[in-house]
Amino acid sequence: MMAELHHSEHIPKWKKEEVEDIKNLVTSYPLLGVVGIGGIPAKQLQAMRRSLKDVAVLKVSRNSLIRRALDESSDDIKKMDDYVEVQTALIFTEENPFKLYKLLEKSKSPSPIKGGMVTPNDIVVEAGPTSFPPGPILGDMQAAGIPAAIDGGKVVIKETKAVAKAGEVVSQKLAAMLTRLEIYPLEVGLDLRAVMEEGSIFTPDVLAIDEEQIFADFVQATQQAFNLSVNAVYPTTENISTLLAKAASESKNVAINAVVFEPDVMDILLGKAQGEMMSVASAASAKDEGAVDDELKEALGAAASAAPVESAAEEVVEEKEEEKEEEEEGGMAAGLGALFG
Repeated sequence: MMAELHHSEHIPKWKKEEVEDIKNLVTSYPLLGVVGIGGIPAKQLQAMRRSLKDVAVLKVSRNSLIRRALDESSDDIKKMDDYVEVQTALIFTEENPFKLYKLLEKSKSPSPIKGGMVTPNDIVVEAGPTSFPPGPILGDMQAAGIPAAIDGGKVVIKETKAVAKAGEVVSQKLAAMLTRLEIYPLEVGLDLRAVMEEGSIFTPDVLAIDEEQIFADFVQATQQAFNLSVNAVYPTTENISTLLAKAASESKNVAINAVVFEPDVMDILLGKAQGEMMSVASAASAKDEGAVDDELKEALGAAASAAPVESAAEEVVEEKEEEKEEEEEGGMAAGLGALFG
């Protein structure tokens, strides 16, 4: 006990205050995140802190003090100690984990790579002209492994080439030349390692969602649900107009096929009877011209000459109906777009 008391007396006051400050932030915000800040220049880190001031608090401290503050917090908060490693900072906010992750990802910016660093991705130099006139830079580019030549009084890159593979160490010459070409292979920013909200820990593999795919899935699910409700004749506010139109069309077809004399179908029934009569007359006339009178023969001739015209008219009507259906589907898609953002 005396040893512990003696040790605590020698802890600097600023360290104690730092730990208490972190603990107060933990209890003041519903969401705690652990972020990596490795490789971020101090000036850029300060700019990031300013950009986040309206939505989050970024707390940079020593790992030992961060761990002490977490260990002196609740059992849930202690779990975040697993994500404190290398260069670490804490972030506190009232936003939800997904919005925080998206915000931090958007805040990342391209950064040049330094000689001696290991590149996390393939570094590719694209073929094309540069702004450099002929000179020593041509030799420097070639020495760095960049296929360069002179063309039209300018230095050009002859072919697209991967000058460094992921996991390789970048040489000083290549790093310098990439910077001169304004090729920035690195992406610098706050690297969110984990977020805790109400005792649940969210990691980047959970937070990195494809919003476009989710929107497309919602649209597809909505369309499928609409079709299912219509086919199952389950009335809702969204499908009642379609159901009524479908019911009216089906009842009209029943009336026509059952030859029910109703005002709404009389024109169709008469037209159908007329067509059947003309078919019978045509068949009879083909076997015996005397089977039909002159007036009917004239009508049959007129019908035969009008057939191509009617066929063309039917095609126009079908095209208009297809256009109408496409417009209705487009309207539904637009409505869904408005619904989901």
